[in-house]
Amino acid sequence: MIPSPDAVPTAVPAAVPATARPVPTAAAGGPLRVVIAPDSFKGSLSATEAAAALARGWRAVRPDDVVLTIPIADGGEGTLDVFSAAVPEAVRNTLNVTGPDGRRVTAGWLALPGGTAVVELAQASGLPLMAKLDSLKAQTVGLGETIGAALDAGSRRVLVALGGSASTDGGTGLLTALGARFLDAAGQPLPPGGGSLRSLAAVDLTGLRAAPPDGVHCLVDVDAPLLGPTGAAAVFGPQKGAGSADIALLDAGLARLVEILEKAGAPTGLAALPGTGAAGGTAYGLAATLGATLVPGAATIADHAGLPAALADADLLITGEGRFDRTSLAGKVVGAVSALAARAGLPVAVVAGQIAAEPPAGGDMLALADLAGGTSAAMAHPIHWLERAGALLARRNTEVDSRPRATSRHP
Repeated sequence: MIPSPDAVPTAVPAAVPATARPVPTAAAGGPLRVVIAPDSFKGSLSATEAAAALARGWRAVRPDDVVLTIPIADGGEGTLDVFSAAVPEAVRNTLNVTGPDGRRVTAGWLALPGGTAVVELAQASGLPLMAKLDSLKAQTVGLGETIGAALDAGSRRVLVALGGSASTDGGTGLLTALGARFLDAAGQPLPPGGGSLRSLAAVDLTGLRAAPPDGVHCLVDVDAPLLGPTGAAAVFGPQKGAGSADIALLDAGLARLVEILEKAGAPTGLAALPGTGAAGGTAYGLAATLGATLVPGAATIADHAGLPAALADADLLITGEGRFDRTSLAGKVVGAVSALAARAGLPVAVVAGQIAAEPPAGGDMLALADLAGGTSAAMAHPIHWLERAGALLARRNTEVDSRPRATSRHP
């Protein structure tokens, strides 16, 4: 069940910053075509809710403009909702699975036309599902149970959205649910979680389910490798409750996992590739055993949602997220959709709850915290402030002053 060396996953390309251009102002009487494609505002609103609020604000000022909402995700929480909105024929399936701390949780997966299944890690093994943070024992068994259900239903291709993980188990939990066995020196199964991986002595993949005919594809939102100071444990462990000693233990366990899987035939060098550290190394586990490919989550989801085609006929893109920081232009929704807009020659306006990094040159940017007079006020009434932001952006396209105007593409 170990893939051949040719089955090394595709590296995750970095997002291209948007071209520095001003937001257009329509010629007198000329409607604009505006595409609104935000990520979720985590802890406040889904991407669908955020897009709708921005659109209401815009239309309140410019009711004659054509406004298209296309909510986007990067592979984290809300990915199934985005696919459901983009693919009306999608069928949602729910099931009861093992959560990241062993309690039962309700998860789901989507069946798309053509035999593709979409599975969201955050629903089965996500960080918010933990009753108490436990970086050493959190595991991905529920994700494997969900993938198994999709395979049982005859799915030919599986897209696994890997954002929002609670664990750093290298995907061993999900692989155990799919039939793999990870054993200690006495031949006994290891306890769940990344904290036990340093005791790994052998792996038995004879019972591991085969990949579906059209493969497994991991939607990742980070470019971290598996190991080291920029790897899964060091970078993402702290947000999962890991202290410095825990991080060292988890990183050593992941290194042991690589050693044992490579002895079993996994491609060497895989752990160094960008993206293999996604979801606590779950991306690595799937690539090393099932030959999964790694693809940029936001760009892949945007393509499924029809965003490139929508931008080809638009005048302006509005995107946004809860917090704009140094990672926003590297694999996240804002960076991915801004890159698509740049290729289409479009200006971009970004609306964020908070701005914690220098914005890209040109375009337009609004922080809800600034509009509301503080972060707490913005988070207390996010719909209101997103509507205000949408209206403000629309007004900036109707102001009359002496500056040259960029006209709409459309008569």
